[in-house]
Amino acid sequence: MHEYPATKRIVDIAEGRAREAGARRVVRILLDIGDASGYVGDSVRMYFDACAAGTLCEGAELEIRRIRVKMRCRACGALFERRPLTFECPACGGEGAPTAIGRELDVAAVDVE
Repeated sequence: MHEYPATKRIVDIAEGRAREAGARRVVRILLDIGDASGYVGDSVRMYFDACAAGTLCEGAELEIRRIRVKMRCRACGALFERRPLTFECPACGGEGAPTAIGRELDVAAVDVE
């Protein structure tokens, strides 16, 4: 249920960008959702049409790009996707540390006309 207010905010952001550009409508919104963000893309998509109704975003395509969680190796600095049950870096065997990659909920692009 927490996706509803987030989806409302996404529409507000996209509509604001469209107004700043002097556009008459939003054609497409590209949204980045990280696997560890706590948001579910299908739920955002479910609420999108209701939140966009009556706005410049009504009828816009919502494209969701899934961002996988990445770790950074403390030894060699490599970024890598964590494998189940281990924090081991596949490049050097060092220990991985969490990063912010995979926690995002970002409006990456808004296409307008």
